[in-house]
Amino acid sequence: MSTPRPQATPSDPNAPRQPRRAPSAASRYLFVFLLGLVVGIVALVMLMRTFEGRRTWQDKYPTAAMQLMSAHAAQLRQKLDANRCGAIDALPHLEALRLLGNDLDPAFPGLAENTRFAQHTAGFRATLDRARTSPPMDCAGLKATLDDIGKDCKACHTDFRG
Repeated sequence: MSTPRPQATPSDPNAPRQPRRAPSAASRYLFVFLLGLVVGIVALVMLMRTFEGRRTWQDKYPTAAMQLMSAHAAQLRQKLDANRCGAIDALPHLEALRLLGNDLDPAFPGLAENTRFAQHTAGFRATLDRARTSPPMDCAGLKATLDDIGKDCKACHTDFRG
């Protein structure tokens, strides 16, 4: 009688090998997809930076003017919320807004000849001139001034921004 052969262990060199499974194509597809995604993102960023680099200061001027005006109006709102509504706190921002009001016509050269645009910018500057000549002394006055400025901005944006 023959002696039973002992069970093969994985480290046994004489053990019969298990047949190899064919590698899954899904892992290759996932790798190629992720590689394509990374290359696409890098190419998109490079393309966007190229287009941004070609913009001149004239292209950025309207956006910059609007962002500065928005920043000064937001700082005035913060002063109002913090109950710091005196003329000393509000006047620097009102003067900055007035100076930026002078930049509206050059910032939007295509609209400079438009009579409605000219009326809006003149109204905005007039509101700020009134606020500068008699600055708000309390929070009610600052709120009224901010409301007037907001109305002027909203009227122009309604007509020209859509």
